[in-house]
Amino acid sequence: MSANRLRVAIAQTPVGFDPRANGAVIRGQMREAAAAGARLIQFTEGAMSGYPSGPGKQALAGWRVDWAALRDELEATAALAAELRLWTVVGSNHPLTPPNRPHNSLYVISGLGELAGRYDKRLLSYTEVSDWYALGSEPLVFEVDGFRFGCVLCIEIQFPELFVEYARQDVDMVLLSTFSRDPMFAVQAQGHAACGAFWLGFSVPTHCSDAAPSGLIGPDGRWIAAGPADGAAAVVVADLDRGAVALRGALGFARPWRTRARAGELHDQARVVDPRSADV
Repeated sequence: MSANRLRVAIAQTPVGFDPRANGAVIRGQMREAAAAGARLIQFTEGAMSGYPSGPGKQALAGWRVDWAALRDELEATAALAAELRLWTVVGSNHPLTPPNRPHNSLYVISGLGELAGRYDKRLLSYTEVSDWYALGSEPLVFEVDGFRFGCVLCIEIQFPELFVEYARQDVDMVLLSTFSRDPMFAVQAQGHAACGAFWLGFSVPTHCSDAAPSGLIGPDGRWIAAGPADGAAAVVVADLDRGAVALRGALGFARPWRTRARAGELHDQARVVDPRSADV
């Protein structure tokens, strides 16, 4: 891949409550992504640990998580990431000191198998903040081969300020991992991608794909590639291509113009003082 192109993979993964079973699936999809030439793969929210949605509220009640198994699976996944030279972004619960609840997180594992960062969900649903998780506090930006990435989780799609924040940090792609079956999330994701003029990875578990499957949205807000909507597992592979003719408007004109506009470079100098501006 050139400096202006990066191949990524977005996973659509079956997610249960056994970290060992989840880990086996994740590593299988990592191998599939690497074989297709991807440099990064994104997994869904709770992909390794499971997520307390639906039957998960009973399965994970009181956080009956095999934390030792979860750690083993994350370490095995990191080892494979190093073997494949594949950046791996995987959703998992992150335990804190009892009695504090865990974070709902995305682990970012580099192509060397090292932890390059961890994004902890900052804006939680009512159920999450009341019964399930501790809040995170910081955005996360990391870089792969000259492309900058930001992370968000699930209901954070409802908060446009998070996406504007990443646009101000000049990210090329936002990774949105969600355990939701709300079809509006995909519509909102398209809007955020178009407004920020960045790519957006949309990763869901298999059982949520009927509402909107996993896939890649372009900086113009259009879907570039999408997985099946029938509950099947999939690895969606596509390129981030800065030179794509179809994206010339979004990347060559809209993105730089909006960057300058947000910084005040265009509008502040154009303001006028005129008493008729205040006239009714």
